[in-house]
Amino acid sequence: MLVIAVICATSGALILGAVWGIYGRFPAKLEGFLVAMAGGALIVSVVAELLEPASQKAALWLVLGAFACGSVTFTAIDTWIDRRVGEDSGGGLLAAIVLDGIPENIALGVVLITVEPIAVLALAGSIFLSNLPEAAGGARGMAQNGWGRGKVLGIWALTAAVLSAAAVLGNQLLSPMATVPLAIIQAFAAGAVVSSLATEVFPKAYKQDQELAGIAVAIGVILAFALHHMGASLSN
Repeated sequence: MLVIAVICATSGALILGAVWGIYGRFPAKLEGFLVAMAGGALIVSVVAELLEPASQKAALWLVLGAFACGSVTFTAIDTWIDRRVGEDSGGGLLAAIVLDGIPENIALGVVLITVEPIAVLALAGSIFLSNLPEAAGGARGMAQNGWGRGKVLGIWALTAAVLSAAAVLGNQLLSPMATVPLAIIQAFAAGAVVSSLATEVFPKAYKQDQELAGIAVAIGVILAFALHHMGASLSN
C-alpha cells in the first residue's frame, strides 16, 4: 500500500503540474520562483540521493562514466528537441523529467524495499517538489506553441504512467543486492539532472523571476536538505 501511495504522489505531481500549466493563470514570477525552488531541490537530490549512494555501490570511474553518459544523452535529446520544435516548446522540460525520472523512480522503487516508511516519504517529498513546477512549465510551453490541451495533458499523463511503471519495476525486479546496476542508473540520472538544470530549469526560472530566483533556489536547497536529513536520521 505504501508503494502505491508513494508512486501515485510522485508521478501524480506531473499530472497536477500539467493541469496547472494548461489551465492555471498564475503570475509568471510565481512560476519562475517555484521552478527555481525545484531546481534547488534537485541540486541536493543529485548529490545526496543519486551520486553519493552510487559511489558507495560501484567504482568511481564507472559512476563518473555513467554520469557523463546521462549528461551527453540529455544534451543531445534536448538539442534535437530545440531544433525541431523550438526552445520554448516545453519539450526540453519533458525530456528532463523523463531522462531523470525513469532512473530516479527505479531507484525509488528499490529504496521502498530497504528503508523506513517515513524516510521514503521524505525522499518522495523531494521528488514531488521538483516534478510539480517542472511539469507546469513544460505543459504551458507546449500549449503556447500550438499543442492541443487534450494532447498535452495526455502526453504528461503517459509520462506519469511510464515513471510509475519504472518505480514498480524497480521495486519488484531489482533487489537491494543489485548494487552495480543501480549505481549506474543513479549516476546516469544525476548526469541528466545536472544538464537539465543548466539548460532548462535555471534559465527558465531566471527569465521569469530575475529578482528572487537566487533566493528560490536557496529555499529549494534548504527544503530538500532538511527532507534528506530527516529521512537519513529515521532510517538509522
